[in-house]
Amino acid sequence: MFDQDILKDIDFSKGECRLHKRGLSIDNPGDNLLLRPLCSDDYEKERFHAMKSCPGTYYIIVVEDTELAKIVACGTLFIEQKFIHEIAIRGRVEDIVVDDSCRGRGLGKLVVETLLLLSEKLGCYKTSLECKDPLLPFYSQFGFKKENQQNYLCKRFFH
Repeated sequence: MFDQDILKDIDFSKGECRLHKRGLSIDNPGDNLLLRPLCSDDYEKERFHAMKSCPGTYYIIVVEDTELAKIVACGTLFIEQKFIHEIAIRGRVEDIVVDDSCRGRGLGKLVVETLLLLSEKLGCYKTSLECKDPLLPFYSQFGFKKENQQNYLCKRFFH
């Protein structure tokens, strides 16, 4: 999806959750685990290549259990250029998922922290996410805050 080298210089000591104190990092997400960009073998190739054809837009990372050859966590950083703010870029964190069998190991925190630090590294002027109310405490530990006079509205289309 994107060049894995972009993840190499991310400094977890700058992150809100201080994952480096737990020993988690991009190079060490846990025993038999590998944190990497999404690759074409992970999903239907046509969709993967459609997303990859928009360089600088999708940064999807996965945590793979190398022993089971199974993805156990993932998350997306979506980058959009804004006409306002002099064509600055904004990040959106989306699709944070951890397999039930791997909950409680810090993988969700690792994925979110990696995406936030990547967002900062890419020069986003802000990064946001949408979540259900019960998840607010989880995301607030990364510095996400509800902003005054900001609303999230949704219209779903069922096909």
